[in-house]
Amino acid sequence: MGNTVLEKVRALLPAVAERARATDEEGRVPEETVRELTDAGVFRMLQPRPFGGQEADPVDFYEVVRALSAACCSTGWITSVLGVHPWQLGLFAAEAQAEVWGDDPDALISSAYAPVGRLTPVDGGYRLTGRWSFSSGCRYARWALLGALVVGDKGRPVDFLTVLVPRSGYRIEDAWDVVGLRGTASHDIIVEQAFVPEHRIIRNYEQAQLKGPGQQVNPGPLYRLPFAAVFTSAVTAPLVGAVAGGYESYIRLMQERARLSLGGGRFAEDPHTQVAVARAASEIDATILQMDRNIRELTACAAEGRDIPAELRLRTRRDQVRGTERAVAAIDLLFKTAGGNSLRRGNPIERAWRDAHAGSVHVANDVERTLAMYGRVALGLTVEDNLV
Repeated sequence: MGNTVLEKVRALLPAVAERARATDEEGRVPEETVRELTDAGVFRMLQPRPFGGQEADPVDFYEVVRALSAACCSTGWITSVLGVHPWQLGLFAAEAQAEVWGDDPDALISSAYAPVGRLTPVDGGYRLTGRWSFSSGCRYARWALLGALVVGDKGRPVDFLTVLVPRSGYRIEDAWDVVGLRGTASHDIIVEQAFVPEHRIIRNYEQAQLKGPGQQVNPGPLYRLPFAAVFTSAVTAPLVGAVAGGYESYIRLMQERARLSLGGGRFAEDPHTQVAVARAASEIDATILQMDRNIRELTACAAEGRDIPAELRLRTRRDQVRGTERAVAAIDLLFKTAGGNSLRRGNPIERAWRDAHAGSVHVANDVERTLAMYGRVALGLTVEDNLV
């Protein structure tokens, strides 16, 4: 079966592209766009079937994200982030999934995974307090996934959890005024002494071991994939899509432009322009091919009931961070060789350049640390990291 959601999304792309500049300038994706994407089924692609989802191939999901991001990276980013959370919720206890989707299968979930929250054990669960930054698309969500530490008697962390909190349990504070990904509205979330029942937590260590209570009701291979692969790919996919969109804009621009100095002539006939096109196209293609290959191999392991090798998990992370690096390198090259026109605020090349650089600083794109982990294992050493 083909990617039917992609077919629906393609029909929306002209409108998404038309709204891209306003999205960037106003600092939010229009409600109309979110409704259209909801109706197209984008946010249900990785959602469990028992709760109204599609359990789609994650490769298809990332393809949809890239297509949207080529038209508007802020739209693609919140689609990717809000769209990957249903996958993680599928690992939570069935009771938590029913609370979120029982009355509304289209309910959205935002996140802020930094372990800045503090959890105090109480009867039946925990009390949570904290303030989290960078919760993309949080104003469209009815729930939030938040990172938090359980603190022991001596004030030291004893456990690292991800907790699920309803919209009534937190407030949002506008704090998003940035140079790139401006339309993602990645505001702050503040929680003050909210009660989190035991069924609304998942331990990060268990998740790294590919375990979760939700697997009892969601036994499909999708829910036996590593969080580090599924989530970090959802961070890189929008950046690759944005750069692919910038590349297409560059091609159109250079086919039309003529030099006004340095002897004149068409930019399309300039060997430097031609080489830039070839290099950028190769970087984009290499990223997509590697990332899709890795996700397919991970899914095949899970579908066949085989253990996922550490080497494959590390390779997936290696290629994901290198994918972000490649995307940034490609748009840097295009931005530089597009000339003065690329400096005009709001043009697609300039916006893709800002968005790719903004997304590259996400913690999932910690290139040196991730490549060092791969290198350690390749050299016969060991690593311990929940982002593998």
